[in-house]
Amino acid sequence: MSVIDEVTREFGRLPGIGPRTATRLVYYLLKGTRAEARRLAEAILALSDKVRPCQECGDFSEADRCLICTDPGRDRSIICVVEGAFDARSIERTGRFRGRYHVLGGRLSPLDGVGPEELRITPLLGRIRAPGAAVVEVILATTPSVEGEATAGYLEGMIRPLGPKVTRLARGLPVGSDLEYVDGSTLAEALSGRREM
Repeated sequence: MSVIDEVTREFGRLPGIGPRTATRLVYYLLKGTRAEARRLAEAILALSDKVRPCQECGDFSEADRCLICTDPGRDRSIICVVEGAFDARSIERTGRFRGRYHVLGGRLSPLDGVGPEELRITPLLGRIRAPGAAVVEVILATTPSVEGEATAGYLEGMIRPLGPKVTRLARGLPVGSDLEYVDGSTLAEALSGRREM
């Protein structure tokens, strides 16, 4: 296998990168300078060497605890539970959430061999139970899929007896959508989650 084919294959293993995009990336790098390729390679190595999960929330950080967990301006009484670090970044981009996060590291999927033991559920429960934690709300921000719903249901059963309010992200119609193209379950969620204007 040639070096071009090998690098193309490696790019193609990244999520969202198909064979054509992988090939374009390789040829883009070949047109660049050796220094540009070296900077990219060094940045990827640094990512692997320096970034690790935050000891508190599980998000990625270069320190033992991430910037959100160490920010005294964040509301410690609200924890937003997400499946992955990318989900926390998506919520953070809205600028509307000032609580803290907890990254599960996936969602329950028995068919794929992912049970509660494979997720970061025990550390979440530990954060809620911790002396002086005063967690009043846990937002379950798992994906609206069968596995995400099962994960949210499981977590609710574990968290509710500990005292905090358990909430779920609202679901409904995407902005700019036409009702005729919206699937039935999304439309049903939008109807049940309606609010007064």
